[in-house]
This record gives sequence, structure tokens and C-alpha cells, in this order.
Amino acid sequence: MDHRLLEIIACPVCHGKLSYNKDNLELICKIDHLAYPIRDGIPVLLQNEARELPMDEGK
Repeated sequence: MDHRLLEIIACPVCHGKLSYNKDNLELICKIDHLAYPIRDGIPVLLQNEARELPMDEGK
């Protein structure tokens, strides 16, 4: 994931910063506890495509 892209994209729900999880190829919103998938190198920033994280996983 390009670090420049991480600086400009935001969570579509809260507009907060996203962090990259390279193990699961996901973008994580720690505020909303959501993980957005990355498919074929493209972040899928749709709330209905995100998986909900357990409260302790998003930390």
C-alpha cells in the first residue's frame, strides 16, 4: 500500500484516518472498528463491504 495514498484517504463513515493491515490486506478504522478490504490492489471503501472488528482487534 502506497503511504501517500494512506495520507489522503479516510474512513467513509467518520472521515477518520485509516491504517493498513498488511497481514489481512485491509484498511482499518480504529474509531468505527471497521476493516475495509483491498481487492486487486484497490481499497473498497464501502460501509456494506467492511467487516466489523471485535472491540479489542481494532487497537
